[in-house]
Amino acid sequence: QDEEKWDFVLVSDIHEVGSQKEIKRKKFLDELSKKGFTIKKIEDKKLFYGVRAPRQIFQKYQWLLRNPDSRWQSPDAHQDVPVTTRLCLAGNTQSFTNTPCSLPPEKLHDLMKKKVFEASFPLHEKEEVREFLKEKWARWRSLFQHQPIEKIRCYFGEKVALYFAWLGWYTRLLGIAALAGSVVFISGITIFSSSQVSKEICEANTTIMCPLCDQNCPFWYLSDTCTYAKVTHMIDNEATVVFAMFMAIWATVFLELWKRNRATVVTNWDLYGWDEEEEELALELINNLQHEPLQYQHSYLRSTIVLILVLVMIVVMIGIAQALVVYRVVATALFSQSEVELLREQANTVAVVTGAVLHYLTIVIMTKVNRRVALFLCDLENPRTFSQREKNFTMKIFTFQFFTHFSSLIYIAFFLGRINGHPGNYVRIAGKWRLEECHPSGCITDLFIQMAIIMLLKQTISNVMEYLIPCIAHRLRKERQRPTRRSTVLGEEEEEAEDPCKKQWLNNYRLNEVNVFSLFDEFLEMVIQYSFTTIFVAAFPLAPLLAFLNNIFEIHLDAIKMMRLYRRMVPRKANDIGVWLQVLEAIGILAVIGNGLVIAITSDFIPLQVYKYTYSPCMAENSSGVDCSTGYINHSLSVFRIQDFEPQTRAEALPSFNGTQSKEYRDYRNADDYSYTVQFWHIFAARLAFLILFEHVALCVKLVAAWYIPDVPQSVKNEFLDRKHSNLRKELRWVVPQEM
Repeated sequence: QDEEKWDFVLVSDIHEVGSQKEIKRKKFLDELSKKGFTIKKIEDKKLFYGVRAPRQIFQKYQWLLRNPDSRWQSPDAHQDVPVTTRLCLAGNTQSFTNTPCSLPPEKLHDLMKKKVFEASFPLHEKEEVREFLKEKWARWRSLFQHQPIEKIRCYFGEKVALYFAWLGWYTRLLGIAALAGSVVFISGITIFSSSQVSKEICEANTTIMCPLCDQNCPFWYLSDTCTYAKVTHMIDNEATVVFAMFMAIWATVFLELWKRNRATVVTNWDLYGWDEEEEELALELINNLQHEPLQYQHSYLRSTIVLILVLVMIVVMIGIAQALVVYRVVATALFSQSEVELLREQANTVAVVTGAVLHYLTIVIMTKVNRRVALFLCDLENPRTFSQREKNFTMKIFTFQFFTHFSSLIYIAFFLGRINGHPGNYVRIAGKWRLEECHPSGCITDLFIQMAIIMLLKQTISNVMEYLIPCIAHRLRKERQRPTRRSTVLGEEEEEAEDPCKKQWLNNYRLNEVNVFSLFDEFLEMVIQYSFTTIFVAAFPLAPLLAFLNNIFEIHLDAIKMMRLYRRMVPRKANDIGVWLQVLEAIGILAVIGNGLVIAITSDFIPLQVYKYTYSPCMAENSSGVDCSTGYINHSLSVFRIQDFEPQTRAEALPSFNGTQSKEYRDYRNADDYSYTVQFWHIFAARLAFLILFEHVALCVKLVAAWYIPDVPQSVKNEFLDRKHSNLRKELRWVVPQEM
C-alpha cells in the first residue's frame, strides 16, 4: 500500500515521437530518475507521471535543518517526515531540477511555459486528516464551529494554516468592531428625527437654494432634502468621532493580540526560530551539492526604473479616478435633462450611484492589469530568492490595488464640493460642465453611498463568483475527461481496472488549478477589506459589520474551495504571515490619518462645534433651555444674487420664486463680493487644530497600546528559557566527565 503513495503527478499532452517536446520531457524525467525518484506512467487522454522522492532527500533535510535546541540528540535518531514536509521537498526538488544539455538550463517552470508539461500537483489522498477536514470543516453546516488549525497544518502546511488562523482571529475581533459600529449606527437612528439640524432643514420650506446644475435644473427648497438630511445626521454625529478613535485603537490591539497568538501557535509547531533563507539554501543544496548561493546585489538603475514605472501606474489610477469624476459631472448634466421625472429630480444621486457601480467595474478590470504589471516589475527587479520575489510582488500589487480602490474615495472625501467654485463662478470641465457638488445634505452622504455600494458589490458578487466559477469549471473538466486507454507501469501494460492510481490521478487532475499566488489572492482580498473597514470607517460605521458577516462565509468558502474544488496546494513552511503584517500596520496608521481627515474635512462635525461655541444662541445671556444647534443651518448658508448668474447658465425660476432676487447655497462667503467670511477662517483653523489633535492623540494611544501588550506571551518566553537551560545542562554533562 505504501508503494502506491505518490508525492506529485506530472501531466503532459501526448506528443509525437521524436518531437522537441517529447525529447525534453524524456530528458527531464531521466534527470529525476538519476536523483533516485521513482516514476510511474499512466496513459489516458493525457500522459500522467506519478513521482515519488527518494528517502535520502528527507534524511538530508532532517540533518541540515534539525532543531538547534535539540542538537544533543543523536543525528541518527529516526523521526518520521510529516506528509507536508515530504510534499514540499519533493515539489522543490523537481522544481529545481534542470534538463541536461540545454542552454539556458530549463527547469520545470520553464518546461510548463513551453507546454512540455501541462500541470504538476501533489495529490489529495484518502487519508484520515483529509476526511476529517472534509466532514468537519469544509461544509456550510460547520459555519460557526471552531477551525481545526492543527489538522489544517498537517494537511496543507504551515503557510495555509497561518492564513486560516489569522483570518479566524481577524473575524473574531471584527465582531467587537461590528458591535461597536452597530451601536453607533443605531444611536444615529434614535436621533433620526430629533436632531435640531435635521429639524431646521425639514422646516426650511421658505429657504430657496441655487440650482444644482445649469439651465435645466430649477431653484429648490432646502426642505426638499429633509430625508437625506436625516440620513446624513444619522452617521455624522458626535458618536462617529468616538467610534473613529475606537477603531484606531482596535486596529492596534488586533495586531498586537495577533502577534501574541502567532507566537503561541508557531512555538507549538517548533517553528518560532525558523529561518526562511536557511530553508531555501538547504533545499538548493539538497538538490545540488555544488550549488552556490546567489549573492545580494542592488542595482540603482533597476530600482530607479521600477520606481518610475510604479509612479506611472499610480498616476494612471489617479487618472481613472478623475475619469470617474468626469463621468459623474457629465451624467449629472444628462440626467438633469431627462424626460423621466425621477432621473431629473435625483440627477446627482443617480450619478453618484452609477458612478459607484462603474468604480466597481474599474476595480475588477484593473485588478487583472495590476497583477500583470506587478509581475513584470518583479521580473525587472530580478530578486535573489522566491521569498524576496513574493515580498516585492506583495508590496507592488497592494500599492496598485490600494490606489485602484481608494483614489475615487479620496477624491469624494476630501475634494468633492471644495474645488467647484461658487454660483456665478463655477469651475468647469472643458469650459462646459461644472464640477459636481456634494449632496445638499452634506458631503459625507456621497462617501457613505460610494463605500456602501462598493463593499456590498465587492463582497457579494466576489464571493458568489469565487464559488460558482471553480464549481462550474470543475464540472466541465469532469465531463471532458473520460478514461479511455490502458495504463503502463515501467513499460508493462496492465488492464485499466487493475490500476488503483488511475482513478485517483484523474480525479485530482479534474480539479481546478492552483499556483504560487493562490493563497496570496486570499490574503490580498482580506487586506483590502481591512482597509475599507478601518480607513474611512467614520463615514460608514456599518463597514465592520459587513466585513464580519462576509468573513464568516469567507472562511468556509475558502475551505470548501481548497478541499473540494481545487488541487492540493504545495505545502510551504512559515512562522508568520510575512510582509502582510507590515502592510496591516501601515493601514492602521493610514486609518488614523484617513478618519481624522474625514471628521475634520468631510463631515459637518467641526463647523457645528464652531457654531455652538462661537455663534450660537447659547453664547448669549439667559440662553438656558435653548438647543445650541439652533440657527446653524441658516448660519451655514450664503446669499447669491440672481443677476450675477452667468447668462448662458441661468436657470429658469419657478413662478413662486419670482419675487425673490437672491438665493442661497452652502458655503461661507460674503454677499457683496463672494469672498470668504471670517467664520470660514474660524472653521478652517478649527478643522486644522482638530486634525492635529486627533491624529496625535490616536497615534499616542496606538503606541501605548502596542507597548502595553507584549508581542510574545510570558508563557512562550519562559518555555524558551527552560528549553535553553535544559539543553545547556545536557551539553554540560558530556563535558564534565571528560574533565574528571
